[in-house]
Amino acid sequence: MTGLLLVLFAIVAGTFLPLQAGVNTRLAHFVGGPVRASTISFAVGAIALLVVVVLFYRSGGVHARSAPWWAWTGGFLGAFYVTSTVVVPVRIGAAPFFGLLVAAQLVMGVLIDRFGLIGFPERGLSPLRMVGVGLLVAGALLVRLF
Repeated sequence: MTGLLLVLFAIVAGTFLPLQAGVNTRLAHFVGGPVRASTISFAVGAIALLVVVVLFYRSGGVHARSAPWWAWTGGFLGAFYVTSTVVVPVRIGAAPFFGLLVAAQLVMGVLIDRFGLIGFPERGLSPLRMVGVGLLVAGALLVRLF
């Protein structure tokens, strides 16, 4: 994929997150709670991904046993995230929740880049990058407080 397509992919994915929170929150109302709604959301997503794999991936190359233990935690992390999007925004508002979420993602992303964690290449931490993170965190706090 070209750089522009990757940027567009990220932007579209970012716009889907608040939509997913709202959709799952409404679903929780009908199915009896946020954990049930999250479970259904994950099941629908898993089925969608299974269809994609069946339709578009022909060859294997599967070496699941050689994956480190932490590589298996993505589903747990996703379940925590999806459940948080059902529980928190309806209580504090969509804008404050996603502001804090994006700020936390950026802080963690910078730390992952800085230390080359979980397989990412190391990237330096410049003063302007730190200012950018600080501005985003400050913006998220302002949205939450006011």
